[in-house]
Amino acid sequence: MIAIGCDHAAVDFKKSIIEHLQARGWKVQDFGTHTSEAVDYPQYARKVAEAVARGECEKGILICGTGIGMSIAANKVRGIRCALCGDTFSARATREHNDANVLALGERVLGKGLALDIVDVFLTTAFSGEERHVRRIEGISAIEREEK
Repeated sequence: MIAIGCDHAAVDFKKSIIEHLQARGWKVQDFGTHTSEAVDYPQYARKVAEAVARGECEKGILICGTGIGMSIAANKVRGIRCALCGDTFSARATREHNDANVLALGERVLGKGLALDIVDVFLTTAFSGEERHVRRIEGISAIEREEK
């Protein structure tokens, strides 16, 4: 199950991504928003991030105008490693090296075709499991444990 959420700037983009995911057999849980009426993105980032952190969803996708705000908000949730990606290389690298579990996208900075390619790469790339990457992720987790 893939958790997905957006703010008002990315409602149509989110719909396209959901259709794309479903056509590829993914189950999707849509955490909103569902209209172009202005909303504050942190609440949607939190809903998606918490669903992933609790293990209810395997991964998450967040979309706003630039993806920046969503990624910042999602990364405040313990256990979340949200990566803002604007290309497929970064999407692949963040999965292989960082075991990122949430992807942030910017509707205003990406074309739909590229965004769908990024989503596909993010969702189909496995974490490498290499010792150096595991060690670095453990370092991130240690910082989270210290921040109470």
